[in-house]
Amino acid sequence: MSDEEQTPSKTGDSSGPQPEEIRFFGTTWVDHSGNYGLRRVGLAAGALAAAVAACFVLRFAYEGLQIADVGGLVNTLVVIMFGVCSAIAFAKTWEGFVRRPADPAREESLRSLKAIGFIGSLLAYAARCFVEAPGEGLHRTEYEKAVAQYEKRRANKKRKRK
Repeated sequence: MSDEEQTPSKTGDSSGPQPEEIRFFGTTWVDHSGNYGLRRVGLAAGALAAAVAACFVLRFAYEGLQIADVGGLVNTLVVIMFGVCSAIAFAKTWEGFVRRPADPAREESLRSLKAIGFIGSLLAYAARCFVEAPGEGLHRTEYEKAVAQYEKRRANKKRKRK
């Protein structure tokens, strides 16, 4: 993150790097202000509720396959497909909270797989909310690195002026 990519803070002070906003948290992840803990609990509960609702929807879809009498092989393949896609979506979503993707094109190609395994993504989001705001660790590391680089450049400029 360069200084040019940073947005000015709400106070109008644009000197130095500014923290990147996280969805549903804004920049409250920096100092855990603004009901940060309640937001994490609420988002975890919401993601879990959405995952449970999605499981019910998938159950109804599975029952539809049984009513249509498509056969045991198709039923088994559908269950395996959703299970594998959910596991991959969980892993990729969790990985996205820890580090930036090395190959954005590959991540883009996995988007449809993650959409099929949306339950895994919801579970990863809920689980991450129990640890921190999803992506907070990644953003904090990048922000602290940017601040350290900024302070180092500022100190070098002051030294050169003297």
